[in-house]
Amino acid sequence: MPYRSSDKTRQKKDAKRTTMMQAAVQVFAEKGYYAATIRDIVAEADVAIGTFYFYFPDKETLFVHLYEETADFLLQAIRQAITSRATLPQQIQAGIQAYVNIAVFEPAVVQLLLVGGIGAVPSLTVKRIEFRKRLTQVWQRPLDKALSQSLIAPQNCHRTAEALAGAYDEVILNLFAHPEPESEAATAVRDLTQFTLRAVAYTGN
Repeated sequence: MPYRSSDKTRQKKDAKRTTMMQAAVQVFAEKGYYAATIRDIVAEADVAIGTFYFYFPDKETLFVHLYEETADFLLQAIRQAITSRATLPQQIQAGIQAYVNIAVFEPAVVQLLLVGGIGAVPSLTVKRIEFRKRLTQVWQRPLDKALSQSLIAPQNCHRTAEALAGAYDEVILNLFAHPEPESEAATAVRDLTQFTLRAVAYTGN
């Protein structure tokens, strides 16, 4: 019984933390880092302000934790989509589709990663650099394999992946500005896939 009780207590704590993190994503996306307050976050999460301080000492610490978990979520989604496909065109399309899906249906998540906290959270600088490095690696991996099979032109796949990651982000940011991003999602995926295959000079079928 003690162990069961402990598990239940832990689950309740985890649930409260998850609820608060989800609320924080929305608040930061709507108000920006500077304007968002701890009271805004606990009100959105419907928890006591003491609950916030049980998990986090301040807003900046929460934001950094949120950034790390959000980055892991996005990277895992793209990586899984890519590895579930066999050919480079399929891998690129699947990875872009995963990215666009999150941008369209969970825009606050991607907005937090692309624009949230820029210049406002000094302790986030290293985390942001690490995220961009890992994102580049996700896009680079299928290019390295295609290059080893002579399916793309000789190139520095790392630099290519950096450029592609930046291009994808720009399109995603423009999707945010569209009044109906969902209606543009399929076109964005198609255009970015074709752009990528042209950029790497893909020679396969």
